Amino acid sequence: MNIKLLPTIIVKYLIRSAFFLFSLLFPVNEKKITFASYRSVKLEGNLQFIYQEMANEYKDITLSILMKKFNGSFFGKLDYVWHMLKACYALATSKFFIIDDFYFPVYVIKPRKGTEIIQLWHAPGAFKKFGLSTIGKSFGTSKEYLKHVPIHSNYSRVYVSSQKVVPYYADAFGLPEESIFPLGVPRTDFFFDHDKMNDSVNKFYLRFPELINKKLILYAPTYRGDSHNQDHFNCPIDIPLLREIVGDEYALIINLHPYMKKSININKKDENFAFLMNGEFSIEDLLAATDILITDYSSVIFDYSILEKPMAFYATELEDYKEERDFYFDYESFIPGPLFTETQSLGKWIYEGVFNKAEISKFKNEFFDFIDGNASKRIVDHLQGKEVAEQKKELLSNV
Repeated sequence: MNIKLLPTIIVKYLIRSAFFLFSLLFPVNEKKITFASYRSVKLEGNLQFIYQEMANEYKDITLSILMKKFNGSFFGKLDYVWHMLKACYALATSKFFIIDDFYFPVYVIKPRKGTEIIQLWHAPGAFKKFGLSTIGKSFGTSKEYLKHVPIHSNYSRVYVSSQKVVPYYADAFGLPEESIFPLGVPRTDFFFDHDKMNDSVNKFYLRFPELINKKLILYAPTYRGDSHNQDHFNCPIDIPLLREIVGDEYALIINLHPYMKKSININKKDENFAFLMNGEFSIEDLLAATDILITDYSSVIFDYSILEKPMAFYATELEDYKEERDFYFDYESFIPGPLFTETQSLGKWIYEGVFNKAEISKFKNEFFDFIDGNASKRIVDHLQGKEVAEQKKELLSNV
């Protein structure tokens, strides 16, 4: 056995013991639903939208929240062990235990009869590989680790954006396709609520009034490696050069991945052109305000395609990323926008303003079976056993 896995194995059996004890002492509460994530300290994204839908429609249920952002330091890990013990109680006593990413306690217990573990994966569509699809890659989990912790096991249901991506989620989670339901991505409901969209944009401009008359370029790169605390990020875009090319008509807002430390070097003279977001606004808020998206490998492209706004891809290390993690599709032919590797041509593309929106519309229709703002309702109804036949009929008519 790899000695580095010893702490993981100890925690595994600690969690199993706690879960077993709670299962002996407490029954499954048919009215209890728990939302859990290690991605954030507050309820957001898919979990937030499902939580709100349940709170609005079912007044007789108990909604529990377990949010704890993972900290990879020694003391952070100890603190997270305590958090996972609390998660054991929720796992032992909830009818639905709903997550949006990897969640360690789920994989080392045997769920009780009457409990379902629901995966609302945080990324829509299927772009870069994840889960069991990355075994054998430097990004992926080792086979030895899987012997002790069968990651992405014990899911009862997974909800995804379209029938097209079902096989990829089946591969990533080791699930039969019958357990994966293409009923939509809850957080995308935001883009169909014009009042919420307008409120969000207005709040953004109240915070940044100097940007009111600017066209906004959002740069949203994904993180690298498997660390939850990426130490630094060297922006590959030459910010002063981009400013020089696109002119004063534009401003650049930079939103780093949640796993990345919120630091990036912006020259003093560029501070009225480039703005680093600090988590005050959700990615949905920023997409609503943005005129052009620039990313590398982020799945935010699926959300943004709903708005049918132009997007570009800036990837200077594509071959390295393919080796490290890879994609479900051929990257160059898959992306719904031009690919750039240097700032000059990117800036020229933005300045000229000739965008292929038909390409984005086609992409949207390919990766969303439902484009109506009712994903949260469909999923909650499905969990509650309502309208399943009607949903299947509607889905088949859209495929």
